[in-house]
Amino acid sequence: MRVVSGIQPTGGLHLGNLLGAILRWVRMQEEAECLFFLADLHAITVDVDPAQLRSNVREMAAALIASGIDPARSTLFPQSAVPEHSELAWILQCTARVGWLNRMTQFKDKSGKNREGASVGLYTYPVLQAADILLYRATHVPVGEDQKQHIELARDIAIKFNTDYDTELFVPPDPFIGGGTAARVMSLRDGSSKMSKSDPSDMSRINLTDSDDAIAQKVRKAKTDPEPLPEDPAELAGRAEARNLVGIMAAVSGESEEQVLARFAGQGFGAFKPALADALVALLSPIRGRLDQLRADPDTTDQHLAAGAAKARQLGAPTLAEAQRALGLSA
Repeated sequence: MRVVSGIQPTGGLHLGNLLGAILRWVRMQEEAECLFFLADLHAITVDVDPAQLRSNVREMAAALIASGIDPARSTLFPQSAVPEHSELAWILQCTARVGWLNRMTQFKDKSGKNREGASVGLYTYPVLQAADILLYRATHVPVGEDQKQHIELARDIAIKFNTDYDTELFVPPDPFIGGGTAARVMSLRDGSSKMSKSDPSDMSRINLTDSDDAIAQKVRKAKTDPEPLPEDPAELAGRAEARNLVGIMAAVSGESEEQVLARFAGQGFGAFKPALADALVALLSPIRGRLDQLRADPDTTDQHLAAGAAKARQLGAPTLAEAQRALGLSA
């Protein structure tokens, strides 16, 4: 089993990123051969600041390592450092059909009303995503609900290429359900909205770099309701903020929501919030410490990324070469 996944190098990592994706990646290392890349080529489908992009790649890599991604066990690299991604993407753009891309709902969501003004890259990025996967002949890809359509596209492209050129080169990937459950973390100020770095209120999120005191303060001021916690998670229906905090506690402690409520049933948030703050500090404080060390020694992070890119090129170059031969681009 070979798993490939990427993450866009955005600044301002928060608890939602950690519980929603990163810690799942950490657990995947126990189950499969993993390649994790910083998707800087995907990042340039919209306007970016070049200096900020370079900084974000290193910062994201450091955060992943601090959170438990082991460069000795997993291949961690910047997407742009492996030019085979871009080369294969062009080949696959000539395999993919316009009708397939027209069905991709994410382009409609991301381009909004300015569809004619969006970059071509924003329209075709699902094909680059397919190249990211097919280059390494990955068997499985961890995806959320919003990306399942793109995995189906990668499968369609792989099957069409194999059929058109009478080869078994590309492996149609399957969604990966390993690595445990990814938590859906909502805003501390609005339980109906995802936790996001774009929220203007810093009190809406817990950042990976927040101090212990800041974490405790944000949890203490998190929006809740006056009702006590129930025994049954079903009774949290209609209580978005309460459900969010219970879900965070479950994800951090490794318990189910039922187990969390068994401990706090009948109690109010005056008792629950200090326990949640303590659990978050216990999780985040060591990560913050390791991140501070990596920030103080950027050369180490750069060395990990360079080694990962070299390994990724070794794995991907034969696939690209075989695709070129199948097309008649090389002997």
